[in-house]
Order: sequence, then C-alpha cells, then structure tokens
Amino acid sequence: MNPPMFFDVTKLAVPFYIIAILIELVAIRYWQRKGDFETRDTLTSLLMGTGNVAAGLLLGFVSLTALMWVWQYRFFDLGLHWWVFIVAFVFDDLRYYCYHRIAHRVRWVWAEHVNHHSSQHYNLSTALRQSWTGQITGMFILQVPMVLLGFHPAVIAFVYGFNLVYQFWIHTEAIGKMWRPFEFIFNTPSHHRVHHATNPRYLDANYAGTLIIWDRMFGTFVAELDEDVPRYGIVKNIGTFNPIRVAFHEWVGMLKDTLSPGLTLRQRLLYLVAPPGWSHDGSRKTSADLKADYVRLHPDEAGKAGLPKA
Repeated sequence: MNPPMFFDVTKLAVPFYIIAILIELVAIRYWQRKGDFETRDTLTSLLMGTGNVAAGLLLGFVSLTALMWVWQYRFFDLGLHWWVFIVAFVFDDLRYYCYHRIAHRVRWVWAEHVNHHSSQHYNLSTALRQSWTGQITGMFILQVPMVLLGFHPAVIAFVYGFNLVYQFWIHTEAIGKMWRPFEFIFNTPSHHRVHHATNPRYLDANYAGTLIIWDRMFGTFVAELDEDVPRYGIVKNIGTFNPIRVAFHEWVGMLKDTLSPGLTLRQRLLYLVAPPGWSHDGSRKTSADLKADYVRLHPDEAGKAGLPKA
C-alpha cells in the first residue's frame, strides 16, 4: 500500500509569510507599531530559512525512512479519519513541547536550535531563521510513540506543518497582549517574546508550539511583564550576519570543548549533553546560574515566576 500523500502546508504558506512581513514592516515604519527591522539581520534570517528548506530536501529522508521502518511495528492503525488529524495535532504539539524543552537543556540539540535565537531583533522574519542541522540530532525519535500508536508518519508531518505555520505569526512585537481566554490556551506573541528573551526570569520558559497549556501544566510558563521588557538574542551573542557561522557556530564550539585536552570521558560527554553554558571548570554560566545571580542582586524578586526562591 502506498503511503498517503498530503500537500505541504509550509510551502503553501510562503506567500502569506512574505505578505505578512511586508505588512509588519509598514506597520512599524508608518503606523508606529512596536518593533524594528535591520536589513542585514533580516537577510540572514531569510537565508537561514532557505537553507532549512534545502536541508530538508537533502536530508529529510533520514527521519522519514526511520519512521516508516517503525510503522511496520505499529500497535494500531488509526487510519485517516477526520478526528485522527485533530488528535494527532494535539499529540504532536505535546511532542514539540518536549523537543523544544530538550533543545534548551541539552547542548547537542541546542547546537541546532540556537540559530533560531541568534537574532537580536524580534520580527516575523525571525520566524524563518531555522536550523540546517535538525535532521542529525536524532530528535525524530520523539515521534516514534505516535507512530507506534497508529498515526502514520505522513499524518504526523502534515499536522506538524500547521504547527509551524501557526508559530510564524507569534514572532512579532507589533501585537501586544491579546484576549485573556485566548492567551490562556494558545501561544501568542507575548508568550513567545518571553521565550526569545535573554532576561534571567525569561530564560528556559514558554516552550509551547501552538498550545501554551503545556507550559502551564508542566511549570515552565512565565508571563511577559511590562517592567521587564524582553531583550532578544542569546546570552553570548555571536555578532555576525554570516549564515554559515550562524548555522554552525555552536557545533564548532561544542566540538572544540569536547576535544579539549586533559578532560575525563565524563566531562567530554557532559559537553555534549549538559545544559548550554555548562563547563567542567565552572568558568561559564548556565541559565540556572544566571537566574541565581539575578536573585542575589535582586532579592525582592526571589520566588517570582521564572526565578528561584533563593
């Protein structure tokens, strides 16, 4: 039996992306909406998006082949009923939350995800700043449980496309906080600005794709505060618009750390799997360290959302 074929949601959305970016640019320049564009930064984001598409065409077979192999061992076959797509979307959104949380806590996966955070600007073009190396991290393994439960890999890929399209519009400062019931359930620009911010209270928060309920359920939700305006980028900004460096700088840094002389095997492994910022001699800081430092300087903030108690 031939696998089901569905249209590629993300490719069909490309005209929408372009139109939306132009509208946001006009809104910022002429309608005094919040936000800004930097030409070189925007061009880098567009090149990163193009490279992501090319990488998918070249390496997409890796995850597809693996998941199709798993499909033969499925426990059920849920078919292509309308409700299967809805359930698959919700399950895959939870899968995305798990992936995203891992991507911020395990350096091996952070190496491919960090480029999405590398812009110090936050606009719709930032949404297109995507990884070129996602296929090599092996994180498609998180989709295996869904395949075993009877969701065809093509169905999973299809619903994930809608998830990606949804996440595009939340990369903007031009939209403030929205209707409270909507913000309670769904990811919004306000919630995602927190995720992209480097302010200590905002680090490692709001991992959601479409549904912010996962962050609320698992204790990673932090609300955007007017008194703590998000600052974007990464903790140590790379200071380049070169898409090659943006795509591979963390892989190079991780390799250098792992192969440094005089380390134990455990230390070398930790440079691969420990949180970003971990170092064997304590010379660098993880997000937990930065949060603790902030609380020591601002003891009145201890225990607030995103910050430790002491």
